[in-house]
Amino acid sequence: QVQLVESGGGLVQAGGSLRLSCVASGSISGDDAMGWYRQSPGKQRELVASITSGGSTNYGDSVKGRFTLSRDNAKNTVHLQMNRLKPEDTAVYYCNLHFASKRTPYQKDYWGQGTQVTVSS
Repeated sequence: QVQLVESGGGLVQAGGSLRLSCVASGSISGDDAMGWYRQSPGKQRELVASITSGGSTNYGDSVKGRFTLSRDNAKNTVHLQMNRLKPEDTAVYYCNLHFASKRTPYQKDYWGQGTQVTVSS
């Protein structure tokens, strides 16, 4: 079983910054991809950023240039630095770990509980 523990959410004024962290524990592999998704009421969950074990990142279009995702493999931790926040960034942010078997088609996504980010105007 994999557990993801998130921290760093909160309330911030537009233009400000927040730093989200996610620590993974349990039956994990260093080859697993990790990242962040977010969801607002009435909207689909969308990719914020993801990162491979090798450090290759992928960002959602709406956050490119403002958010930075990093990974500390030794600590099984990812950090999402969010700068120049906008009210549109308000959402519940979920940490994600994606597992893919090396020898079978099995794959699975694990999710954190979610942390609220609220950006005021």
